[in-house]
Amino acid sequence: MNKLLAKLAIIYMALALTGGFFYREYTKYAEFKGFTTLSILHTHYFVLGMFFFLIMLALEDRFHFLGSKLGHIGLIVYNIFLNVTVIMMIVRGIVQVGGSELAKGPNAAISGMAGLGHIGLTAGLVLILVALYQAVGAGQDRGVKQA
Repeated sequence: MNKLLAKLAIIYMALALTGGFFYREYTKYAEFKGFTTLSILHTHYFVLGMFFFLIMLALEDRFHFLGSKLGHIGLIVYNIFLNVTVIMMIVRGIVQVGGSELAKGPNAAISGMAGLGHIGLTAGLVLILVALYQAVGAGQDRGVKQA
């Protein structure tokens, strides 16, 4: 599990750097001046991706909670919906840079999918934290010796 978490941190670091590069180059090419959600892609992937999984690596090493059914499902859900959220940020950002005014339907669809991404991300996080809480309560801490 530790190797998987380290790989995920590395993957999300690469995605964060790619997102920052895409934002800079795409807006420069389009001669776009102003705010776009593309400007926060790298931050989302660094914090919710790389840093999150580095923290999970440290916690997993001590409490062994992601191997549980709840932890495993939470990890999958979190990964899926983090990417759904960021993909919708990319879609929204490309529309913003392009200067297109979307009709109500497509605009609502982008917002709805982004909302579902956030809801799923929250659900994954809750599952992971419940698994952590259960592991801590069960005394699965490697650093504590049982009497």
